[in-house]
Order: sequence, then structure tokens, then C-alpha cells
Amino acid sequence: MSSEGVQDRTERVTADDFRRACSRFSTGVTIASVVDRQGTPHGLTVSSFTSVSLDPPLVLVALAHAASVMDAFRDARFFAVNVLAAGQRSLSERFARKGHDRFDGLAWHTGETGAPLLPDTLAEIECAIRYRFTAGDHDLIVGEMVRAQVREGEPLLYFAGRYRKLAGGGHGATDEHG
Repeated sequence: MSSEGVQDRTERVTADDFRRACSRFSTGVTIASVVDRQGTPHGLTVSSFTSVSLDPPLVLVALAHAASVMDAFRDARFFAVNVLAAGQRSLSERFARKGHDRFDGLAWHTGETGAPLLPDTLAEIECAIRYRFTAGDHDLIVGEMVRAQVREGEPLLYFAGRYRKLAGGGHGATDEHG
């Protein structure tokens, strides 16, 4: 496959085109979390999460430069990824909203690394930050997994701008309206 001629394009992909195309890739929903130097927890909903390497065990999260918690992530040595279960849509929405303390009144516990962990998630993954890269309007943070715990259950999914859940015991997906 050749990329010849791509640099000659005069039209750029619009932000709407980009969002529409990327929304066709279904993702799980996670909450990335850190504590700041004062011990205050911070977190946000992240669907840009992926495994990177088995040896060493590396994962990546992509965080927008405009995220209100970006400074806490830039200063942190450790972070956590909380993989949400199908029944945790309200938690995803809470951590996606801006302008409030996302942890206020919420049950959570400190992991071995000090990173905030949320109860009843499908997985809690604690990472030591190994690399940070700037890519466009995001920071890519690569962490080496230092601890993980998994639980049984169905995932909270996101596809085409909507929350979804597996249908029929994992044999397809359905919309989750609301």
C-alpha cells in the first residue's frame, strides 16, 4: 500500500469527520486516576486506552491537553486505570463532567502505588509512568503495569457516540439509552 500523493491533498479531514470515523471503533470505558502532591485524587473518563507491550507489560492512555486534571497526571509517578463494568455508566458520566470534584462523596481506595482505585470495576491496573509523548492536542502516557486485579463481569462499551452493552451473554451488542 502506498501513501504516494497523500501530501499533495489540499483538503484536510475536519474534526467532525475525524470523530465520526473514530466513533466506528468500539472501545471499553475506563477511568484513569492519580493523586497529586497533596494526596488529592483526580481522574477522568478515558476511552483512549490500549495495551502496548507484553514484555515489559506496558499500557497507554491518551489525555487531552485541555483536561482539567492534566497537571496532576504530568506530576505523577504512578497512575491507575479502572476498567468499567456494564453497570457503571453513571461513574463514566460523573468522571466525564467538568467543573466539580469527581471524587466528592465517592467510595474509593488507595492502591499499592497510591493511585485511586474504584470499587467493583472489571479491572484495576496500577502503573508506573515510563514515557510521556506529546501528540497533537494530547499527551500519550505509557505506564508499566506494576499490579492488576480483575473481576468477572461484562464491560461498559462505547460505540458511535453511545454507551453499549453486550447482548445475550456476550453474543452481540445493544444500545444503552438514557
